[in-house]
Amino acid sequence: MYDGAVQDLIDELGRLPGVGPKSAQRIAFHVLSADAADVERLAHALTEVKAKVRFCEVCGNIAEDSTCRICQDQRRNPTVICVVEEPKDVVAIERTREFRGRYHVLGGAINPIDGVGPDDLRIRELMTRLADGTVTEVILATDPNIEGEATATYLARMLRGMGIPVSRLASGLPVGGDLEYADEVTLGRAFEGRRRLEA
Repeated sequence: MYDGAVQDLIDELGRLPGVGPKSAQRIAFHVLSADAADVERLAHALTEVKAKVRFCEVCGNIAEDSTCRICQDQRRNPTVICVVEEPKDVVAIERTREFRGRYHVLGGAINPIDGVGPDDLRIRELMTRLADGTVTEVILATDPNIEGEATATYLARMLRGMGIPVSRLASGLPVGGDLEYADEVTLGRAFEGRRRLEA
């Protein structure tokens, strides 16, 4: 549709997750109208993140060293591991300030349709971490969707024989939501996860 470099930029932006053709076009024209210094900073940030950031050798979180800041933090409880799908999930849990243990990032979820099986995830590395007997609880915090549930079920089955207590994050109704808009699965989970109120 456009000539040369502009269309190349739109095409590359359109390959990013969550960026459709119209958004790619909007971003491309924003870049065209931006100051050269702003564009240089963006280009520098992109090349720097690719050159410097890697995955933590212990948990699989993003890191600029061989281990991430959470694995390096001696104040974290090494006996509890929270298993998540992606590094962005670590950030979401950290924002709550409720969890003080360590993490294990799988690098995705089991999804046969997309050709992702257990061997494509960091499950082997998780088993290695659990083998020394330090961990006394594993919390499964995979996404509450079909792939996340399949992954949690698979992991729970694998961990059952190790004698380590396994828990799953509760799921149910969002705060501020209305019952009439909740789907059947969410409402069913809310009933399953109900707790007694003390008077």
